[in-house]
Amino acid sequence: MHVLVLGGTAEARSLAESLTARPHTRVTTSLAGRVAAPRTPPGELRVGGFGGAEGLAGWLRAHAVDAVVDATHPFADTISRNAEQAAAATGVPLLVLRRPGWQPVAGDDWHEAGSLPEAAALLPSLGRRVFLTTGRMGLAAFAGGPDDLWFLVRSVEPPEPPYPPRMDVLLDRGPFTLDGERHILARHRIDVLVTKDSGGAATAPKLTAAREAGVPVVVVRRPPVAEGVPVVADPEAALRWVTG
Repeated sequence: MHVLVLGGTAEARSLAESLTARPHTRVTTSLAGRVAAPRTPPGELRVGGFGGAEGLAGWLRAHAVDAVVDATHPFADTISRNAEQAAAATGVPLLVLRRPGWQPVAGDDWHEAGSLPEAAALLPSLGRRVFLTTGRMGLAAFAGGPDDLWFLVRSVEPPEPPYPPRMDVLLDRGPFTLDGERHILARHRIDVLVTKDSGGAATAPKLTAAREAGVPVVVVRRPPVAEGVPVVADPEAALRWVTG
């Protein structure tokens, strides 16, 4: 059995580890290639794009793939859409593995946005010193805001322009600690946090630190999964789906 895991997340690595431990199972993990030194999973590895939905469909046929698990980041909507179309074109079963999104609790001051531009539009009414934790992609949405906004941008790789004119960059990779997030908010006098609803525990401490400090949080909603595509929340459920 040949399983293609569209990866880049801890859940994808966990699933690949479980699948490669099974006899008669071939596992290929695909990574986008945007990170210079990714954490590589066991099994076969493919790095780079497929050439859209048509290219992915061709790859599924050429490599006799029996099942596809989309375990990409919840905001990797381009490859997710391509996977939906390629699976439909080839008849290869598709599963989406998505960690649950975050939920607000008492004391949170959350402001939802449907996109990065919507998040940027909310900032002037919320604060002036922004902790931007949405990664290095999409910074152009924040490049044309008011001159008095200052950004601390955290990302794994250095960002490329266009990006906000008043900006410091913090290169780091999760998981992050609560004490570390408290220190960042205090040291940089952060008065508003921007995050995508990535879910999971690795980057959640910033939400607790913001709640404690009374810092408002702009939460960008994740794209929806296509109707009719099965979704599971953890690698164990994905393993059961694959192995039937």
